[in-house]
Amino acid sequence: MHPLPRAIVTRPAKEAQAWVEDLRVLGVDATALPLITIGPVADPAALVDAWRSLAHYDAVMFVSGNAVAHFFAQRPAYVANPFGEPGSALRAWVTGPASQSALQSCGVLPTAIDGPAMDGAQFDSEALWRTVRPRVVPAYRVLIVRGNAAGATSEASADPASPGVGRDWFAQQVQAAGGVVDFVVAYERRAPVWDAAQVAWIAQAACDGSVWIFSSAEAVGYLGASMPQQAWTQARAVATHPRIAQAAREIGFGRVLQSRPLLAEVVASIESGL
Repeated sequence: MHPLPRAIVTRPAKEAQAWVEDLRVLGVDATALPLITIGPVADPAALVDAWRSLAHYDAVMFVSGNAVAHFFAQRPAYVANPFGEPGSALRAWVTGPASQSALQSCGVLPTAIDGPAMDGAQFDSEALWRTVRPRVVPAYRVLIVRGNAAGATSEASADPASPGVGRDWFAQQVQAAGGVVDFVVAYERRAPVWDAAQVAWIAQAACDGSVWIFSSAEAVGYLGASMPQQAWTQARAVATHPRIAQAAREIGFGRVLQSRPLLAEVVASIESGL
């Protein structure tokens, strides 16, 4: 049996390290190369206001685990967590199992969470909408908690799969069904900054048989923009969404497989030899 290729995990630092540890347990030589840096917003006033106003909403959609973590980090001590109260009607919406786990770690009751079916083909805004569509009636109020690219206006959108595509689409579906949508920015996303040694390492990893694991089209874009002269035709990738796979192909990746963002399925893709 041939040894598995090295996996390069490109998620933000905290998630990347967790994936690296889990992959190593499964026998995959993994290393982290975060392609997006996550940080808090400069002014959390809007987040504090959102917590104060939760009683006005029927559901809160969290675009990612980072949205969950940064939103709950700004909960004022004097504001109760309605998601943890058995009698609360407020729903928490997520697009995948990682965000669902993040919610539960913040004290959200599993019975308050809506998301795509675990056996579904994809975890994204479209799959979430199929799950929650029956709940959305005229005047149903939804708060979408998301991130912004650093320097973007508060109206700029964010989507881990493709900036602006999934979450804006989701908001449009809610509005078309008669619902009302508000947004709050919980964190900022920034492009990575690399030194000469890291650039050389990345150039080597583009042609040494490593498998890049992509979970964000925006991250793929950052990689391509930061290495404009790099040829990626020998590079291989596993992408966790069709839009992400397309982004990898657009910057020149020679071989791209698509996988749901579940550890076992990503490992199976790596084992397939691409």
